[in-house]
Amino acid sequence: MRIITYEDAILEAIAEEMRNDARIFHLSTDAPQPLVKEFGTARVRSAPIAESALTGMAIGAAGSGYRPIIDWRSVTFSFVAMDQVVNQVSKIHYMYGGQKSFPIVFRTKVGGGTRRAAQHSQSPYSMFMNLAGLKLLLPSTPYDVKGLLKTAIRDNNPVIVFESERLANYRGNVPDKDYCIPIGDADIKRPGSDVTIVALAWLVHEALEAATELAELGISAEVIDPRSLAPMDKKTLCQSVQKTGRLVVADEAGPTAGASAEIISIVTEDGPTFRTLKCPVRRVCALPVPVPYSPSLEDHVFPDKTQIIDAVIEMMGDTYPT
Repeated sequence: MRIITYEDAILEAIAEEMRNDARIFHLSTDAPQPLVKEFGTARVRSAPIAESALTGMAIGAAGSGYRPIIDWRSVTFSFVAMDQVVNQVSKIHYMYGGQKSFPIVFRTKVGGGTRRAAQHSQSPYSMFMNLAGLKLLLPSTPYDVKGLLKTAIRDNNPVIVFESERLANYRGNVPDKDYCIPIGDADIKRPGSDVTIVALAWLVHEALEAATELAELGISAEVIDPRSLAPMDKKTLCQSVQKTGRLVVADEAGPTAGASAEIISIVTEDGPTFRTLKCPVRRVCALPVPVPYSPSLEDHVFPDKTQIIDAVIEMMGDTYPT
């Protein structure tokens, strides 16, 4: 095992897969220099700032037998390519009747905390969750991002990997040997028995800190990281809530029609799970406003461990009447 950063884990995953498959190439408006140094500018290319063109090129290349990796950089820039994503990428496998595979990995950064104001502090992954035909990943650790990215690169379908901006320099253990993590498998980051906390990306770490502090109060919190937004690991979510009877969802995105709403729907629409709930579920999400540039205002918009702890404590005193 080695301790490396989240960002280094991403580059390691790409490099290892490129060494094993000459069909893989990386395209971005700013080519990662470690990859350029090893693989050259033929396979790791800098492109003009034209995300729609990059995405269209990826579709054509994938249909021609290549396995492109496209880095949109900030998720903000992916909006320029939304026609390609919505009308082509997500539907093209189906429209070809399954006769052609389109193995494309899209990388893009999400989240706040880096003081980049409204346009560059977004987490709009729920927009993409509404598109059938895409696999969506949201890793929270170096181990997860490397293992999931390698799986995504080997997948024959379009996959979007949302990379948390806050976690770029987060350090964690990564195995020396080759490994992959299956898409659609949630991870129980901490077992517990009193309340289930489902947290996404950066908030996984806030939830783990919250769970440590809650344990000092005699509350046992189970922390689950879905890791994959589409497909979602319904079984793990429901099994946990059936055990604890309580659910808090923590998401850096806003609450309206978000991933948090989907997670809650999974739990409440499942009859056996719904019947085990001891109280209403809670959401700890960003405020539904554009992210301010002011650091103090930005910190006010995003939730953290304090709000998670408050939600759990409130929940523990709240039960359905018998």
